[in-house]
Amino acid sequence: MKIWSFAALMVLGLWTGCSEDKNLQHLESKNGFAVISQPAANEKLATFAGGCFWATQEAMLELKGVHKVISGYAGGSMENPNYQQVQTQNTGYAEAVQVYYDPSIISFEALCRAFFYAHDPTQVDGQGADIGTEYRSIAFFRSPEEYHTISRLIHQLENHELKGQTIATEILPFKVIYPAETEHQDYYPQHLWDSYIKKVSMPKVMKLRAKMPEFIKPQYLD
Repeated sequence: MKIWSFAALMVLGLWTGCSEDKNLQHLESKNGFAVISQPAANEKLATFAGGCFWATQEAMLELKGVHKVISGYAGGSMENPNYQQVQTQNTGYAEAVQVYYDPSIISFEALCRAFFYAHDPTQVDGQGADIGTEYRSIAFFRSPEEYHTISRLIHQLENHELKGQTIATEILPFKVIYPAETEHQDYYPQHLWDSYIKKVSMPKVMKLRAKMPEFIKPQYLD
């Protein structure tokens, strides 16, 4: 990735990492990692893996009723993995996000539909040029009802919008998600000038906005 100086970014009007950015979550951190907190009384949790978590975090955070989204690692076996370990493809983990949402505003089904729209669920072990098990598609469930919701949506998408294409998304029971490093949290809004964000992440976010505009928070549609 090309490194830009702060002065150059200011001149170009591309500096987005200031503390006044209304789209930043200001997540808690400890020892260089985000903190996975318990949901509030009016919140429920949902966990998805859909390729690079930079785009998935932003896409989920733009939805009405979503209060917080934390990037992390899910679907593996070792304790407290870090980014470098997950990248070896030896841990079983995928880049994932934990979504904190208000079920009175947005349903689990709507979140799942947004998840499927925000990436390519038909690609096996990767998203575009990001190839590897750490980029695979996973929808995690916490109850039989959530399992049936995911399964029903997959069936609907395969038989209608995807016109017979097979969805490769794994459906797994949720066990644990470990938080990613703080540098991976809110990466999208702070790096809009980054070529990867512009070429890979942004099209995913824009696709979701176009598919579900009625679910997008107003500030993202201005």
